[in-house]
Amino acid sequence: MHLLNNVAMNKKLFSILLLVLTAIFALPENAFASGSSEDGKVDLKGIIFHHLGDGYGWEVPFSHTRRIPLPVIVRAENGSWHCFMSSNLVELKNEKDANGEEHEKAVNVVYTADDGSQFMIAPHSSANKNKVVQVTPLSSDEEAMVLAKADSISKADGIELAEVGIDGYANDHGHFYKEYKPFDMSITKNVLAIFISAIVVFFMIMSIARWHRKNGMKAPRKGLGFVELVIDYIYKGVIQATLGDKAPKFAPYLLTAFFFILVMNLLGLIVIFPGGANLTGNIAITLTLAVLTFIVTNVLGTKHYWKEIFWPEVPMFLKFPLPIMQMIEIFGIFTKPAALCVRLFANMMGGHMIVITLTGLIFIFAAFGYAAAGGTAVISLLFSIFMLVLDVLVSFIQAYVFTMLSTMFISMAQEGGHHEEHKHE
Repeated sequence: MHLLNNVAMNKKLFSILLLVLTAIFALPENAFASGSSEDGKVDLKGIIFHHLGDGYGWEVPFSHTRRIPLPVIVRAENGSWHCFMSSNLVELKNEKDANGEEHEKAVNVVYTADDGSQFMIAPHSSANKNKVVQVTPLSSDEEAMVLAKADSISKADGIELAEVGIDGYANDHGHFYKEYKPFDMSITKNVLAIFISAIVVFFMIMSIARWHRKNGMKAPRKGLGFVELVIDYIYKGVIQATLGDKAPKFAPYLLTAFFFILVMNLLGLIVIFPGGANLTGNIAITLTLAVLTFIVTNVLGTKHYWKEIFWPEVPMFLKFPLPIMQMIEIFGIFTKPAALCVRLFANMMGGHMIVITLTGLIFIFAAFGYAAAGGTAVISLLFSIFMLVLDVLVSFIQAYVFTMLSTMFISMAQEGGHHEEHKHE
C-alpha cells in the first residue's frame, strides 16, 4: 500500500515538473518582451524590477502583454476627479524584433477623459516613470522649443529622440506633452493585494471564532486546527512569554501583524491571480508595518520608559550639560522600526529576485541553441523549486521574527521602575 502511494506521489511530482517545463518552453517570444532591448537581447535587470515593482494592472501568467485591468483614480490639475480602467492607458501592437519576427508589445498611450483631460503612464525618461501623469498638449511655439532642446540632447548623448527626458515634459515616442503629477488614489496591484490579504486574514480568524461559537472549546480540524495551533504557539510562546500579564492588551495587534505578513508572503509566491504581488518586497509596505509598531510601542509606553529616554540612570556628566545619552536613546527609538522595515524587505525581496534571475537565465541561454536552453531550463527549474520551497519557510520565519521583535520592543516600553516592580512583588 505504501509502495502504491509512493508511486502515485512520484507520478504527481513528475507530472507537475513536466507541466512546468512545458510551460517554460511554450512561452512565446513575447513573454519577456517587456524586458527586451531593441537589439533583441534580454534585459534581465528590467525583467526583475518589472516583476518586483507595482503596476496599474495584474499580469496574466506567462504573458507580459496581457493584464487584468485595475481602476485608476486620479485628481486632475483643475481639481476634478477621474476614474477609469488601466486598460485605457495601454494598447497592444505588433512589432518586429531584430530578427524580423513579429510579436505583440504593450505600448503606453494617451487616454482622454470626458472633460478633455488627458492621462498616460509616464515613460522611463520621466521623473514619474511608470506612474500615471496628466499631460497637456503644447502650443506650436513651445513644442518647437522643446523639440529643439530634445534634438540637441539626443545628438549630444547619442540616444534616440523617443528616449530623451526633459523635466516637466512627458515624451510619448518623440511627441512631447506638458506633464503634471496628479493626486493618485488608484487601486494598483499592491493595493489590491493588500485588500485580498486582509480579507483572507479576516475570514481565517472569523472561521475559527465561528467554529468555537458553535462547538465550544472543541478543537477544530484540518486547516482551522493548524491556524489555531499557530495562534496558540505565537501567543503563548512569544507574546505571553515576553509581555506576561500585559499580553492580552497587545495580542490583537501582534497576532494580526503576524498573520497579515504571513499571508502577504505566501501570496507573493503564487504565480497566478490573486498571488504574485511582491508586497513585503516593497519597502513602503514594510515601512508602514514598522511605523505601526513604532506607534504602538511609544504611544502606549510607560512613564518609566520615557524617563529612561530623557533622564536615564547614568552618571550626570553623560546627560548634563551635554545630552549625550538622551540623543543616543532618541536615536534608538527610530533605529528599532528601521531594523524591522529593512529586515523584512531585504529578506523577501532577495528571495523573489533569486527565483526571477534563475528563470531569466533560461531566456539568456536560449540564444545559444536548444541544447543550452534545455540544460539551463532544467537546472534553473530545480534551483527555482528549491528556492520557492525555501521561501515558504522564510515566509513563516520572517513573520515570526517581525512579531517577536515587535513584542520585545513593546515589552521594553512597558517596563516599570523599581517602585512599581516592588509594588507587584
